[in-house]
Parts: sequence; C-alpha cells; structure tokens
Amino acid sequence: MASIEITAINKVYPNGFHAVHDLDISVADGEFMVLVGPSGCGKTTALRMVAGLEEITSGSVQIGATDVTTLPARERDIAMVFQNYALYPHMTVAQNIGFALSLRKLSKDEIDRRVREAAEVLSLTEWLDRKPAQLSGGQRQRVAMGRAIVREPAVFLMDEPLSNLDAKLRVQMRAEVSRIQRRLGVATMYVTHDQTEAMTMGDRVVVLNAGVLQQCDEPQALYDNPDNLFVAGFMGSPAMNLYEATLNPDLSSLKLGSQSLSLPAAVPAQRPALRAYADKTVVVGLRPEHLSLASDGGASGQLLTVDTELVEALGSEQLLHFKIDARRIHAPGVDEEKEVGEAVLGIGVARIAPDGRVAAGERVRLAARPELMHLFDPATGEAIRA
Repeated sequence: MASIEITAINKVYPNGFHAVHDLDISVADGEFMVLVGPSGCGKTTALRMVAGLEEITSGSVQIGATDVTTLPARERDIAMVFQNYALYPHMTVAQNIGFALSLRKLSKDEIDRRVREAAEVLSLTEWLDRKPAQLSGGQRQRVAMGRAIVREPAVFLMDEPLSNLDAKLRVQMRAEVSRIQRRLGVATMYVTHDQTEAMTMGDRVVVLNAGVLQQCDEPQALYDNPDNLFVAGFMGSPAMNLYEATLNPDLSSLKLGSQSLSLPAAVPAQRPALRAYADKTVVVGLRPEHLSLASDGGASGQLLTVDTELVEALGSEQLLHFKIDARRIHAPGVDEEKEVGEAVLGIGVARIAPDGRVAAGERVRLAARPELMHLFDPATGEAIRA
C-alpha cells in the first residue's frame, strides 16, 4: 500500500492553455480522496497526470517512496477505472477480470485465486461464467473494478466510473464502491462532477475550478464552511442562496433589498473581520434548509417576505422556489451563462416540511437563521471570518 503526494503540478498544452495550476494534494495510505468540479475544471487532467497518461509540465508526483513523475504508466503500480467499462464482449467475467494477469504470465492457479477473491469482494462469484452482454450496468462496472483489484496495485485512480449508470443504480454503486475501497484499504483518487457523490464517498474532497484548487477538506467541513463563493455555490443541491446585502454601521442588522434581517451578537463576534464591512456591501449566503415557513410567532427581524414561484413535492420534503426583493449573486455551477459574482434576478429555494401548504403565486414569510448565514467579500469572493 502507498500514499500519493502531488506537489505543484502544472499542465500547459502546446497552444498555451493552462489546464492545471500548481496543484498540491496529499492522499494518505487507505484514504478515499475525491476531486470534484464543473466540466473542464482540470480534475481528469490531474488524474491522468498521476496515472502517467498525461505529461506533467512541471511539478512532481510521488507514489509511496517512489518519484513517478517521469515514469511510464505501466511502471507506476496503479490501477485505473474509467467511465467506459471497456470489457471484452467475447470473454467471460472471469476472463475479463483476469486478463491483465494473463498478460503478466502468472500461473493459472494464481490467476484463479485472485479472480475468485476479487469476485467475492464484488459479489460477482455467481456471474463469473457470464458474458458482459448478460450483465446489468452495475455488474459491468463491478467487473471493470475487478480488473483493477486483481492487479493488487499500490493506488486506485477512478475517472467518473458511475456516470453511465441510471440515477437509482448510481446511488447503490456509490455505497458499493465505498465499501470495496474501505475493505481493500488502498489510497484512491476519484474524479466526479457530481457533488453528491463527492459528499457521500470522500474521506476528503478537493474542489477545483479552472485548474485551481479552491478548497480541500472533509465533506461536511466544505459544506458548512466554504472558503469562497465558488465552493459555496458549487457544493450543495439545491445550491446556496447568495444575495447582495448591506451591513448597518453597528453590525446589528443587514439590508436585503427593501427588507432587513437582524443579526445576533454572535455573528460579528464569531467573524471579527466583519467590522471592516460596517455600512458596506457584502454577499450573504443562506442554505435552502436554513429557510423555513414562518409560524405566526416567528421572531421579528428574522423573517423575509417572498413570492412563491413553484413548489416541488418530493415526499420527504418540499422545495419552495421563490422571488425576493434582493439582488441574487450568481452561484458558480448553477447558472453557467453568468459570470461569478454577477447579480441576477432575486430568486431562491427553501426546503420546507412536506405538510407545508403553499401554492404558486402565494406571498409567504420565511424564517431565516442568521446565525447560520455565510458572508463573503463581494470583490474577492472570499469568506469573511477571522
């Protein structure tokens, strides 16, 4: 087993396009590290540089105690699982899993042992004599993983392995892949554009945008404490509601459009840097679950009046889409046609209880939780904290 150390790697293509900028990542032995970001952010390029499938412009990659920066892919002791299963249709499951071992001239007994061990881990034992065409999408993906497992590599690299599966199967396979990785205890880098996959699977998550590392942390820490507007807007579905607001001089409240929201004393106390924004504009972030239908006894100063646009009933909850008299700031990854920080129509989403009775076109009051709001500098996009 081994760790992965990526130090200041860059990828610049001959046409001058800088795909990855000074990326530093450390993946501990046995850790499941997820790289997430929108299409074109550089996550797959970074993974391919670790695999040796893409030349590194500068920087270094170390696997275990070995610097593999200039080594060819076959000498890096890695196994890669791709989006495309690429199974041989004329071979059985057992033959597909053991094919790489046959090329390495291992004995028949050793190949059979490894294939059966991998099949047991992947719950494929009863399918070993089947052809790929007789398998479901999830089973085919497990066969592709089996080919990686039997090689007993130092590290696993996975490039969007679940993206070809339907939504229900993807949920099942997320748990399956996580279970298998933890059982094997091999350092794993996993690329996805799906933040739900990132949140549910990763021990830690790397968020990338335009080839630049935005934040690396445990999933819940990313969600609860985003470092900037990009991470705030990208992590979470529905996305965080982001609005332009003005703090009053004594930091006791802020103005959202024509409405005011009072701030508990704990808000500026926990964010000393907020003093520099007195009587200035900030960006306020409110997660949908931190907005709820206000009861008649709702605290004054914590209520926002909005106009209901649409209510989506999801069984366990409802998503209330609304308009608000405030300027919404573009959340990256939500509206791809807008630039980061660009103000758009004051729309938003709130998660409400499944028994809430609201109709489209109705004006309602939402109870906000100011102590849980996020505050960002409108110029830099950085979180305002200490």
